[in-house]
This record gives sequence, C-alpha cells and structure tokens, in this order.
Amino acid sequence: MAIGNVTPDSFYASSRLSDTADVVAWARAAIADGADILDIGGCSTRPNSVFANEQTEWERVEPALAAIREALPDTPLSLDTFRPEIARRALTQFGPMTINDISGGDEAMYAVVREFKVPYIWTLRGDLVLPERHPEMNDIDLILDPGFGFIGSTEADYECMRKMEMLKAYQRPILVGVSRKSMIWRPLGIRPEDCLSATQVLHLYALQHGANILRVHDVRAAVQTVTLYERIGNL
Repeated sequence: MAIGNVTPDSFYASSRLSDTADVVAWARAAIADGADILDIGGCSTRPNSVFANEQTEWERVEPALAAIREALPDTPLSLDTFRPEIARRALTQFGPMTINDISGGDEAMYAVVREFKVPYIWTLRGDLVLPERHPEMNDIDLILDPGFGFIGSTEADYECMRKMEMLKAYQRPILVGVSRKSMIWRPLGIRPEDCLSATQVLHLYALQHGANILRVHDVRAAVQTVTLYERIGNL
C-alpha cells in the first residue's frame, strides 16, 4: 500500500502531493514500482498536528481521487480518513475503496462500511485483544492494524510489535504501517528522511510475524523486501 498525502503538513515531506498532476505522477510511479493499493489522505494525523476541518479534507481528497480514477481506473484505492461523512461521499462518488481509519472508528463509520460493503482498516492502537471484545464487528470486512505511531510511546510501539503475531488468531489480514515513523528515527537519532534502510528491518520483522499488507512511503524498497522474504520462504 503506497502512501500519498494531499496535505501540506504530513510528517514526511516527500509524501506530500500538491496538485492533481503530482497525484497522477505519484500514482503511476507507485504502481510501476509494484504497489497494489494507493492510499490517499487529506488530513494529517501526525503527532501534535492540528486536524484540517472536514470541508478542507474533502477539497483535498476529492480532486485526488477523481484524478486517479480517471488515469488508473482499475487501481485499488484506500482512503485515509477518520470522518464517516468523508468516507460516505468518496464511496458514493468514486465507488468501492478501502477505508483506512486511524481512529478505531465509531458506530457512524461502521455503518458506512457496512452499507457500502468495503474493507475497513481497524486501527487497534496497541490493544491486540480488542476484536475479541467486539463480536458485532464480525460482519465487517476487517483489516487489522496494530496502530504503530498511535499507541503512546516508542517503547509501547515495540512492545506491540513483539506481540503483533497474536492478531493472526483472528484470521483477518494484518496491515503494518511503520514507514519512516518516530519509532524508527527516535531510537536511532536520525531524521525521517534517513530511515529507508531501517524501515525495511521492521518490514521484514512484520512479515515474519504475520503482516499481509505493508503501508509504505517507498514502494520499490518495500517490494524488494517482500520479494526476498518470499524467496527465503520458498527455499
């Protein structure tokens, strides 16, 4: 899953897309590099960010989704939003896509994904037994995201990573999003811009412990990691 942010303030500057020409160029490059899903977000949720209001978020994602649907109509899309009305408008106007909700959702969001029968990325924020306590979610096409970066501390992120294999018991796809996040650059004393190789270390660990989807800034490097991981498994 390739990350594309139509925002001016996402934590990793190279993921910011300023206009529809940028969006289409990024989308084509990501697919050429091996991406299976394009994830579009219009509201930065980085730590200490001030969320864009709902109208601003829609004004960012609507032209981006339209541009991709026109240029690459068969490409699977994901919308990174925690707002049910944004999800509803996108699904109504542009058709099926995954809804990637970092908030963990609420009944309004669950109703939207039920109505449109689309996959829903459920961000667990480190609570890896949460699905067990919510049997009413069984009728939703869930993808489970441990929630790295939203758990509370670097130490908590790594504790969650050590335990993420627990999620395999729920027999749902597991998405891991660690690309260039602070759990990498803080312990190493580097910047997000310098995290490419270290990100692949955590990608490999995640693959070994149950990840089915990697949400990434650097598609080509992630695809190479997956390719070699699969080669090891087939030896």
